[in-house]
Amino acid sequence: MTWIQDYQPAGGLWVSALLAALPVIVLLVALGVIRFSAHLSAALALVTALGVALLLYRMPAALAFDSAAMGVVFGVWSVAWIAFHAVYFHNVTVATGRFDAIKRVLAGFSEDRRLQALLIAFGFGALLEGVAGGGSPIAITAAMMAALGFPPVKAVVLALLANTAPVAFGGLGNPLIVLGRLTAPIMHLKQDEATELFSAAVGRQVPVLALIIPAFLVVVLAGWKRMLEVWPAVLTAGLAFAAMQFVVSNYISASLVDVLAALTAMAALWILTRFWQPASVWRFEGEEAAAKSLGAAKAERGALYAWMPYIILILAIFLSRIGTIFKNLPTWLDLTKLLHKADWIFAWPGLHNHVVQHPPITAKNAPYAATFTVDFLFSPGSVALIAAVIAGFAMGGRAGLLVKTYRQTLVQMRWALATIFMILAIAFVMNYSGATQTLGLALATTGVVFPLFSAYIGWLGVFLTGSDASTNSLFGPMQVISAQQLNLNPILAGATNTSGGVMGKMISPQNLSIGATAIGQSGKEGSLLRQTFLWSLLLTAVVGVISLLQATILTAMIPSP
Repeated sequence: MTWIQDYQPAGGLWVSALLAALPVIVLLVALGVIRFSAHLSAALALVTALGVALLLYRMPAALAFDSAAMGVVFGVWSVAWIAFHAVYFHNVTVATGRFDAIKRVLAGFSEDRRLQALLIAFGFGALLEGVAGGGSPIAITAAMMAALGFPPVKAVVLALLANTAPVAFGGLGNPLIVLGRLTAPIMHLKQDEATELFSAAVGRQVPVLALIIPAFLVVVLAGWKRMLEVWPAVLTAGLAFAAMQFVVSNYISASLVDVLAALTAMAALWILTRFWQPASVWRFEGEEAAAKSLGAAKAERGALYAWMPYIILILAIFLSRIGTIFKNLPTWLDLTKLLHKADWIFAWPGLHNHVVQHPPITAKNAPYAATFTVDFLFSPGSVALIAAVIAGFAMGGRAGLLVKTYRQTLVQMRWALATIFMILAIAFVMNYSGATQTLGLALATTGVVFPLFSAYIGWLGVFLTGSDASTNSLFGPMQVISAQQLNLNPILAGATNTSGGVMGKMISPQNLSIGATAIGQSGKEGSLLRQTFLWSLLLTAVVGVISLLQATILTAMIPSP
């Protein structure tokens, strides 16, 4: 069976786009207006996506259900596997009692809730995004802040808002590596060259966001006046992160951007607080001052011991990626190459090359592949599992405790996992039916202001999939081809897809579900969406304006081969 996609099934592009958007509309209304749970909202949207594919796009039923099934399997490995083991890693630190030591270290850093939010949500969250990606920064930092006494829902909101600037380079640069691999042939470039160009371009967009996100976080937490009281810390965190993000993305490697930027920001905050503290300590209303029996000096002496589990996690992921960071390593030192030997490239039977795409999505009629790689050992989820076991034993845990914690994590995340599977099923049905292409083409008709709307195309992709790498897979080639047709720089279009996509992270249903579940607030996803949705739209507009300026006035900012 071979089936050709139709990008205007309703006869007109914008009418088709409105109908194609029905699954997204249903999801937003069910989650944010009717206030259904995330998994129920996703189920309704999946039924809608299948209905649109079958009735509007006339997609053969076998292909429609195959695409949904592939989305579920893709979600199991590429998203859920990572997010689950990130939460499991955190649960192991709690079960072994090590998290109490981390809390003492954070108290030694500062009792001020504003500075704690900067350190944990912005700094440590970016570090987790850089080494693992997926939903790990949201799950772990939200749980940490809630355990420290932040209101649970507020903790998740802060984690979601902070998980923006680092997302483009998450998972050791995976979104840009994916984008480079998919679009290099279209631009007649080598894969590594394309990745480096996209890395440099994104590194000239998102540092602007990194500069304002720390202030943004504190305003959401405590208000504008309270933010001005800690402006030295806000400026230090933002400037340190943005400067390192720019340097590494343009001159070193996409794989190291978040790791080095986050460590730099955290170190800069620590150094600043050795010489400066806010005039008054800000706490939540009714909260008493924390006991200071341990003292800051003692807390600092125990810092290395307290953070040992995360040091193990960082080292494990660093070693697993060593071959992508340092080129031309001897075979016996290239652990990355050894781990990749266990990879399995899977072609989905009945769907692979059975759907045909055509211009303007592709340069010419071409079969649409339905493959994905199962990287058994290289996956951040697998590395996080290994790191959790090693750290668990290093912290004095026994095998029985680790197994018990694993079962408890499965129960804890059951609904979040179900949401992830259905959201990815929606994304794959929309992509293989042609619905996402219709939406992208409709936005591409905006002509000279396409760079502005380009950001919202990326935003839409991450909203649907929860992954910047996935949205680059969905929309990256279309963005590049559309830009070429409009005589715009394709590097800018791909970069804007990535940068705009990061703003969809804070409202993606599976990330809302992961964050709510991590702090024991399942069912609060609708509340989280209402608190982050407008911020998400606003920040995406900022990315769009930056892209528009680069396309028209600041063209020198766009890197060239």
